Amino acid sequence: MQSSRREFFKRSAAAGALASVPFGLAKAAATKSDDKRTVAAIGVGGSRGAFNQGGAIAMRASQLGRMIAVCDVDVVHAAEFNAKFDNRLAMYGDYRKMLEREKPEIVTIGTPDHWHVPIAIAAMHAGCDVYCEKPLTLTIDEGIKICRVVKETGKVFQVGTQQRSENENRFLKAIAIVKSGRLGKKVNAHVAIGGAPVGGPFKATDVPAGLNWDFWQGPANVADYFVERRKEFRWFYDYSGGKMTDWGAHHIDIAQWALSHDHTGPVKVSGTGKFPPIVPEKFDWNAYLAGQAKLPPAFNTLTEFHINLEYADGSIINVNDDYKSEDGKANFGNGILFEGENGRIFVNRERLTGKPVEDMTKEEQEKLDEEVIKLYRGKKPTNHMQNFFDCVASREKPISDVETHHRTMTCCHLCNLTMMLGRELKWNPDKQEFEGDEQANMLRTRPRRAKYAWDKTT
Repeated sequence: MQSSRREFFKRSAAAGALASVPFGLAKAAATKSDDKRTVAAIGVGGSRGAFNQGGAIAMRASQLGRMIAVCDVDVVHAAEFNAKFDNRLAMYGDYRKMLEREKPEIVTIGTPDHWHVPIAIAAMHAGCDVYCEKPLTLTIDEGIKICRVVKETGKVFQVGTQQRSENENRFLKAIAIVKSGRLGKKVNAHVAIGGAPVGGPFKATDVPAGLNWDFWQGPANVADYFVERRKEFRWFYDYSGGKMTDWGAHHIDIAQWALSHDHTGPVKVSGTGKFPPIVPEKFDWNAYLAGQAKLPPAFNTLTEFHINLEYADGSIINVNDDYKSEDGKANFGNGILFEGENGRIFVNRERLTGKPVEDMTKEEQEKLDEEVIKLYRGKKPTNHMQNFFDCVASREKPISDVETHHRTMTCCHLCNLTMMLGRELKWNPDKQEFEGDEQANMLRTRPRRAKYAWDKTT
C-alpha cells in the first residue's frame, strides 16, 4: 500500500512538472530522411479519454507524411502517442508554441469540438494545411469565419466526414441515384441519428495530474472538473451540440449533397423535441452560453427530436433521433431514407437498399460507378486521408471541403436553435441570418473567454 502511494505521487509529480512547461520537448524530432510532408498532431486522445478519433486520424496521417510533433493538454495522452514513435516526437501542451517552433506543413486536429475552429485558424495562419475532425464548428459564426480564412490563406482543408470517401461508396452511390432522377423529381430525406443520453448531476472532483484543465476548457466558460464533463463532452452545449452535430454532421451532409443544397441551406426550420429534465422550460440559452445563467452539472443536449429543414424548392430534410414512416414500412435509428414519387432507397454505413437499387441492370450499375467518379471530382474514390494528401500535393479542393461542411453544420445548429428557442425559425441562407429574429441572431455566435480569444484577423 505504501509502495503504491509512493509510485502514484512520483507519477503525479512527473506529470505535473511536464504539464507546467508550455512547450516541453520529449526528444528532438527525427532529422529529415525523406521528402514526405511534416505533420503535427493536435489533440490525440488516449487512455484517460473516451473519443480518441484524434489519435486515429493522426496515425493515418503519419503513414502518408512524417510525424514530427504531438500536442495535447493531457501530458499522459501526449506521451502515449509519442511512445508509438519511439518517443522521437517533439511534445507540447500548447498548440501555439508548437506551431511557432516546429512549423509543420500539415496538422491534424482531434480536440473536443469547441477547440476545432480556433486551432484550425491559427494553423492556417501559421502556414499549415489542415485535416480537422468533425463537427468543425460550435456556432454558425465560426463557420462563416473559417470559410473566410481558408479562402484568404489558400490552404487545403479537409473535414473528417469520411462518409464522402469510404464505406464502400454506399453514400456516394445513394447521392448519384438521387441526382439521376431515378426516385423522381421531388425527393425528400428522412434522417435518423439517435438521441443523446441523460446523465447527472455529477459531483466535482480533483483534476487529474498532468491535465491542464483550464486550457482544455479554453474559450468556453469556466466549469468544475468531473470525468463525465471531459469524457462525454458531446452532451454539453458548452463544448458540442449533442447528436445533432455528432451524427448530424455525417448524415445531414449526405442528404444536403444528394438534394443539391450543399452550397446553400434551408429557409425554415421547425419541429419538436425534448431536453434532459435538468433543463427548465423556456430556459434562457443566450444567458447560459454567455455565462449569465446556470444549469446543474449534467448532460444538457437534446435527447429526442423530430425537426424539418425546409428548402426554397419545397424539399424537406427531416431530422430525427429515431424514424418511423407513416406506412410503418421504414423504422430505423441510424441512416437516411430518400423518398420520391417513383420510389425510395435507404443508406447507412452497413447497407444501401431499396427497389431502385435492387432492380438495377449491370449496365445501370456500371453507369452508377461512373457517376460516383464524377461526384468525387473526376477521380476514383480513395480513403479520406489519402484524398487530403493528394489534394495537398495538387492544391485542389478536397472532397469534404470547408464550405460545404459549413452549410451542413449550419443545418445542425439551426436544428438545435429552433429547439432552444421553442419556435419556428426563418433563415436566409444567402445572408446567413435569421429573418426578423434578434434573439435567434444572437445565438449565431457566443462569447469567448478573453484569455483564449482568437487572433484579431478572424
